[in-house]
Amino acid sequence: MQEYIPDTLEKIQEAALNEFSKKGFRGASLRQIVKQAGVTTGAFYGYFPSKEALFASIVEPHASALMGRFMKAQISFAELPESEQPAHMGQDSGAYLRWMVDYICQHREPVKLLLCCAEGTDYEQFVHRMVEVEVESTLQYIRVLRRLGQDVPEVDRQLCHIIASGMFSGIFEVVIHDMPYDQALRYVNQLRDFYTAGWLKLMTP
Repeated sequence: MQEYIPDTLEKIQEAALNEFSKKGFRGASLRQIVKQAGVTTGAFYGYFPSKEALFASIVEPHASALMGRFMKAQISFAELPESEQPAHMGQDSGAYLRWMVDYICQHREPVKLLLCCAEGTDYEQFVHRMVEVEVESTLQYIRVLRRLGQDVPEVDRQLCHIIASGMFSGIFEVVIHDMPYDQALRYVNQLRDFYTAGWLKLMTP
């Protein structure tokens, strides 16, 4: 039976983080990871069945945290009485974005791996999945506003997708460009103000 040694596991993941960050998942060499970690290939397979499993071991906790908190915010908002949703719109999104900036700035390297180096893995569509959830939530909110008697112009799914993609791309730029926390928070708040104003314009007859 393989004996699991925490220090060895950490060395493998640290070497993998370095290799994946430099070359992406596709270009990363398992042989190089094993060499950098100072373990044998046999020892590596005692911990992970594949390069994919190794990559997942690094990014999955952060993918789950980001998506989980995002979904919690979406569900909590959708469960509010419809009459209360307009008043909560800015508050809830602001609280979530503040949390997101805090989280990604505390876990920069693995989050950057998730966002920039996941091509060829199950995680390469991570941002796209967040965008799709945001699109569905936006369209649902528009339907709520109409039920509340507001004359909201038609906004189709494709436009919602473009806007949401731009928003998330902008938010995650703070990771990609290694911005200091204070700057990242300021930029994300300004992005939120920009998109809020844009949506208000689109939703006004």
